[in-house]
Amino acid sequence: MTESCLTDYMYILLFMVGGCLAVFLPFVIAYYLRPKTTEYVRSFQAYECGVTPFNQMWDYRFGVSYYLYALIFLAFDVDVLYLFPVATVYNTDVVSKIRGISELFIFIGILSLAIIYAWVKGVFKWERKIKS
Repeated sequence: MTESCLTDYMYILLFMVGGCLAVFLPFVIAYYLRPKTTEYVRSFQAYECGVTPFNQMWDYRFGVSYYLYALIFLAFDVDVLYLFPVATVYNTDVVSKIRGISELFIFIGILSLAIIYAWVKGVFKWERKIKS
């Protein structure tokens, strides 16, 4: 083996050691810096954004529309990320401008049809619960 090949392997080994340190070092630091006492009763409760928890969490149920709304947001968030590399291709000679813009409008049109379908199905209608 040549010296340059060993140097390349050394870089790979250092990169792997650095990656392992980046993963495990925060756990080790947190273990040594955390408080060691467990005398606080509140430390065993679930964290509820600063609000004292009451009852059991399974007594409250989220509506299905909440999850549908979240899934639609996630799908469109990923689709918008697709638009960035497509927009960068317009300045190159890889694709013609007319073809690229027409494909972009077709893609946005399909996304718009999905939004219209969800709107017609009532996914965006947020029903309020009436307190009795």
